[in-house]
Amino acid sequence: MTAVRPERDSGSGFGDSGEYGTSYGQEPYEVPGAFEAPGAFEAAVQGLADPLSDPLPGQRPAEPARQPSALEPEWYDPERYAQDWYGTPQAPTQAQAPTQAQAPTQAPTPVPEVSVPEAPVPEPEPVRQVPPPDDETVALRTADVRRIAAEGTPPASSFEPSLSPSTSPTPSPSPDPPFEGRAARRKAAKRGGGGHRATDSPSPAQSSASGAPLSRVEARRQARAQKPGAGVLASRAIGELFISVGVLMLLFVTYQLWWTNVRAQAQANGAANHLQEDWAKGKRNPGTFAPGQGFALLHIPKLDVVVPVAEGIDKQKVLDRGMVGHYAEGALKTAMPDAKTGNFAVAGHRNTHGEPFRYINRLKPGDPIVVETQDAFYVYKMASILPQTPPSNIGVIRPVPPGSGFTGPGRYITLTTCTPEFTSKYRMIVWGKMVEERPRSKGKPDALVG
Repeated sequence: MTAVRPERDSGSGFGDSGEYGTSYGQEPYEVPGAFEAPGAFEAAVQGLADPLSDPLPGQRPAEPARQPSALEPEWYDPERYAQDWYGTPQAPTQAQAPTQAQAPTQAPTPVPEVSVPEAPVPEPEPVRQVPPPDDETVALRTADVRRIAAEGTPPASSFEPSLSPSTSPTPSPSPDPPFEGRAARRKAAKRGGGGHRATDSPSPAQSSASGAPLSRVEARRQARAQKPGAGVLASRAIGELFISVGVLMLLFVTYQLWWTNVRAQAQANGAANHLQEDWAKGKRNPGTFAPGQGFALLHIPKLDVVVPVAEGIDKQKVLDRGMVGHYAEGALKTAMPDAKTGNFAVAGHRNTHGEPFRYINRLKPGDPIVVETQDAFYVYKMASILPQTPPSNIGVIRPVPPGSGFTGPGRYITLTTCTPEFTSKYRMIVWGKMVEERPRSKGKPDALVG
């Protein structure tokens, strides 16, 4: 420390004695006997505390033994002052134990210890690292968060702190995920539903068996390898062809078994209504009918069949329209119902196109068969049936058909149709014999009234 300036001791400062001969007009300190001893002033200055080097409360440093200064009053107790300022003195540890030179000469006054409860240390919460937002990878990260929440495990980038007293919390981050290019992320977002969600597992074109991402060339090569071969494509084409053919066949069967009946029955009903209107109007019978022209109605009461009879057995003009055709051409020409003798032969479909003769095999001998014309009703009784015969057997429609049981000329009726059902391999024949001719003026016969 530097020596005391003489102007402080003499009471004059900086050449200005002031009003009383001191610096800045102040009076000198009047401490009796303060500076009488030599070096007392320097000792007093050194004894003052330096605010820059004072220790903080609770951190009292070890001080060497000191002698009371002459400036200290008799009532000053340094130990009590230290206790009030620093608190209860703590027992020094081994590292902080004072050395022999620093040991105090006097024992400190004992002070009762006050136990202060320690505040509980809060447990550190696990730190979860949230990736920065990115427009291109937000869908992938959202999928990762959803999967993590479903599995109940923390994200791969988080760590769990260790709470054991012996170890400190240390993060254990997981390895970073493999790098994926922008194109791979966009494809993953598209597969996940337009960028809102992504699939959890990468596609084979994006990653290999080890999990590492594939390059663009490798991904294209793997995609080409996964394309079906020529054999697979051929089998698919054949399968599709079979399916198409099956659908077409199903439609054709539906048309034949259902739609043709609907259309033929509608046409037959229209022809029957038109024929009855002509009869009601008194339109005369010309005697000769054109092919396809209707001229009579056939009634089979047991089968609940009422079908018009047209001239000829043309398939498109007569049979496919739901009507019954009269054999009237060439060697197959047969008699009309009003003939005095002969065989009135007709043909009709057993299946499809109205199928008027489908159940003629159920007729029994004696069942009535009625032919209605403009002038009269002709009533026949079923006589016999031929279940099966070749189509070439035209003798069944002769005036006296062989195998019918008729022995001589008479007035007969013959019904012909295909058999078995849904085929045209053979013909089924039903014969009947006329038992009554009733004019229309006398009304309907009993077979149609009952």
